[in-house]
Amino acid sequence: MDAPLPLPTVSSRAPIALFVYNRPEHTRRTVEALAANEGAAASPLFIFSDAPRTPAAAPLVDQVRAYVRTVTGFAQVTVVERSANMGLARSIIEGVSDLTGRFGRAIVLEDDLATAPGFLSFMNDALDAYADDPRVLSVCGYMYPVVFDTPADTLFLRAPHSWGWATWKDRWSLFRPDGAALLQELEARRLLHAFDSNGPHDYTRMLKDQVAGRNDSWFVRWYAASLLADRVSLYPARSLVSNIGIDGTGVHCADWRFDPFKVSLCDTAVRVVAQEAAINERLEVALARYYRKVGLLRYVNFAYRLLDRMLPVPGRSEVRR
Repeated sequence: MDAPLPLPTVSSRAPIALFVYNRPEHTRRTVEALAANEGAAASPLFIFSDAPRTPAAAPLVDQVRAYVRTVTGFAQVTVVERSANMGLARSIIEGVSDLTGRFGRAIVLEDDLATAPGFLSFMNDALDAYADDPRVLSVCGYMYPVVFDTPADTLFLRAPHSWGWATWKDRWSLFRPDGAALLQELEARRLLHAFDSNGPHDYTRMLKDQVAGRNDSWFVRWYAASLLADRVSLYPARSLVSNIGIDGTGVHCADWRFDPFKVSLCDTAVRVVAQEAAINERLEVALARYYRKVGLLRYVNFAYRLLDRMLPVPGRSEVRR
């Protein structure tokens, strides 16, 4: 059994949960960007290191663990080294449950996310501003590369996002692990079209694959629970997170020749002003156009991956989770 987490350090800043596995360079870049954030020195950091799934994964897991044991620059650094492989979904579900249970809130990152210097300030400001608004499920740091015709620094979307996010204990309690029950309720309430309309992915297929055991996505269950509970999530109008792992080195992100999720990080402070948690339908139209573009690029990138398999490039990394 893994040892229980230590008692939390008293801090006005939300704890940060960072989930790592076998990508030492991605992990280093993620931690260095996070440490450069305003407020990092006042934030407790909990690093959850999953155990190797196979003996072949052990050397890279060991490299990651050796690095994270040296991390400084935060109010407290706690490294949790799992003794058995849990997989990403179980790691996140248990880690977030533990931290929100202890602190009442948590900021969540994976090992391939570079953050802007204002990321932690935005997250903490938003967690404070919407702590008592149960309609707001989560706070998300990533925003798609879409230019919005709005003076506001923030907006609400129906779907949450998994690339740098935060939530509260009472909101996380809405998470439902039973994918089959979620799918059945979405079907019964005729919400599958809405489920697929609020992002650039085929979420219905993703949920069906989770139910069938073809993936182990925690996120699709989180999103399904959010939609069924009629919740929304807060986003910055310009992204504070960049995914540096869409390079084929992770299980859940394939290598995209043309990356439609690439963003330029926001270099200014994002102002958080508590407001009604309502969807701006005009901005949704701009997002819908972007989602269609991603769908087209998905086919283009798939064609390139087929060509790469037929004509492999020497030296290409084959690291997979």
